Amino acid sequence: MYISTRDNYSAVVASEAIKLGMVPAGGLFVPQRLPRLSLKDLQAMGEGTYQETARKILGLYLEDFSAEAIAACVNQAYGPNFDKQEITPLHQLTDRLYVLELWHGPTAAFKDLALQLMPLLFAQALKNLKVQQEIVILVATSGDTGKAALEGFKDVPGLKIICFYPYGGVSKVQERQMLTTGGNNTYVVGVKGNFDDCQNAVKAIFGDEAFRRVLAEKGMALSSANSINWGRLLPQIVYYVYTYAKLLAKGRIQPGEQVNFVVPTGNFGNILAAWYAGRMGVPVHKLICASNENKVLTDFFRTGRYEKNRPFKRTNSPSMDILISSNLERFLFEITGRRGDLIAQWMKELQEKGTFTVNVKVQEEMRQVLWAGWADEQETLATIKETFAEKGYLLDTHTAVGMKVYRQYQAETADQTVTVLDATASPFKFASSVWEAIRELKDAGKKEPGARASGENKEFEQEFDNEFDLLRKLSVSTGIPVHPALSELKRQPVRHKRVCATGEIKQEIEDILGI
Repeated sequence: MYISTRDNYSAVVASEAIKLGMVPAGGLFVPQRLPRLSLKDLQAMGEGTYQETARKILGLYLEDFSAEAIAACVNQAYGPNFDKQEITPLHQLTDRLYVLELWHGPTAAFKDLALQLMPLLFAQALKNLKVQQEIVILVATSGDTGKAALEGFKDVPGLKIICFYPYGGVSKVQERQMLTTGGNNTYVVGVKGNFDDCQNAVKAIFGDEAFRRVLAEKGMALSSANSINWGRLLPQIVYYVYTYAKLLAKGRIQPGEQVNFVVPTGNFGNILAAWYAGRMGVPVHKLICASNENKVLTDFFRTGRYEKNRPFKRTNSPSMDILISSNLERFLFEITGRRGDLIAQWMKELQEKGTFTVNVKVQEEMRQVLWAGWADEQETLATIKETFAEKGYLLDTHTAVGMKVYRQYQAETADQTVTVLDATASPFKFASSVWEAIRELKDAGKKEPGARASGENKEFEQEFDNEFDLLRKLSVSTGIPVHPALSELKRQPVRHKRVCATGEIKQEIEDILGI
């Protein structure tokens, strides 16, 4: 059964939690109890496949799904659509540091691990509940979730998906991926604002009871594919369990030995999945939360005060350009001993005042498991350059933020625990920034990465105006093949051309749905 983080909704079965997406009265669904894995369980998983681990973990959480239904969903989600048989390969960078490559799915980003599976779970949930309504999936994306969700829900019967992204606030590759999506049930809308504007509008629509009644009269209901939906977060727990199991099986760690996970994050979903894996029994020493210059999470974990009333910056790691981290609510619910009253109070303060502060006890509880840091754009580019020069390994901008923060953590703590760094996207998704970082290694005499100020180096801006032409150049220069999902992107026709102001999002939905 699943309960609300704000103690304001009756417990529901897994299928209902997935169908609803978020608690209609406000709040997020969490499992009423967390299953446990023994060391023996983890050792056994190390001998199996990713699919076998996924079936095991999902079965522990989805008690109203049959084993046969879970197996069918998993087998369809993780197959030839991933370009590596192991699904989430581990690359050893040093004797104590591994890179977990989460970008081998059909859209070249870690979101595929969840969003190739979630639509199948969603469709099965509707069958379990015998739902007759058409479901309208609303998605707010800072870049990668959009395409992964569109691709996953494309042409699924009984569903429509509408995706909102910050117009001009994602990379050209990310935008083209979304705008070229086919399917007769997919809709993409650029919003003249930032990700938080998109996310806040979607949340407001979920909480609009009058609008939900209008939809119900038309035979429709709302749901979400963002990580506020438990069906989206659950598949992410799998790769943390699987990674620990594989480190064990390969003899890289001893049974029971703790590991660190470094997670570049904006909405706190990916790192929350690692925390849940730890609560289930994966021996976790520290979760290292990495932010870019929109460092609302870093500041919160260091001070206990969440403050969204601050300047928003568009950076070269756009998927992390977020000031309201939705999944933090689940983490706070768990870390406070499931105090729904406190969560409701803090979330109300955040909505009304833009800030809230947790007590000293909660701060100390968070610091026991979590360390936070941030990196600016220049540090991000320099880290890409240094890692490629020293190790021959190419990072995307988000993973580079994680690498830089991990170095900060090591400098401060001297911790030698075996560490896994999440690589959240293919470097080719952010080709212009990655090329800017390493071009000096290929073209002697150019400026240092990050050295040009705003408005400077017009030659650079003109030469690389077309990000798609850079894909081949980056591949030739590094000897790394372009991700299959991106190689033909430039030639695909643009199918979606909607753009609106932040105040017009509800109107766009009504227009799309014909109501």
